[in-house]
Amino acid sequence: MGNKVVTFTEQQLEDYQDCTFFTRKEILRVFKRFREVNPELVPKRMTENQAQTIVVPVEEIEKLPELKENPFKRRICQVFSHDGSGNLTFEDFLDMMSVFSEAAPREIKAWYAFRIYDLDDDMYIGREDLLEATRLLTRDELQAHERDDIVASVLDEADVDGDGRLSYMDFEHVVVRAPDFLSTFHIRV
Repeated sequence: MGNKVVTFTEQQLEDYQDCTFFTRKEILRVFKRFREVNPELVPKRMTENQAQTIVVPVEEIEKLPELKENPFKRRICQVFSHDGSGNLTFEDFLDMMSVFSEAAPREIKAWYAFRIYDLDDDMYIGREDLLEATRLLTRDELQAHERDDIVASVLDEADVDGDGRLSYMDFEHVVVRAPDFLSTFHIRV
């Protein structure tokens, strides 16, 4: 009975519950997934600062079954890493899993989806972002003119103000109406 390892303090669990869409049990499950990525690096018991300082390299995070086949796996990690490198602390990982959880609101999912597609981090999804996203999504199976046609079509459909790029408002307008958005922007804990 007394051999149970305490991973986090009560205060840490409370804080994590307050800033995620997870229960305590789910937080511990997310930690287990994080630790499985590199058990030599991530201790069973995390002190307060270790959750913010122990960093798992992006190359290891990308091997998770939930990300492995995703063409945006590197970009997802970059968006959620506190320094933009893609390397994740436990707190970065917890944020990522929280946003991808079923409990996260559609608006938060839309914001992070926008950030993922905004590949050059200029707060717009421009033509180059869309070309690269199309290339990633089709795994280079389309020719340049076919990708150009898709991008032109997306901009024609979604660029409300006609400036040749998608603002967050343009993006959200389209995404929140997509019936399969919530089910595709999801990772099961």
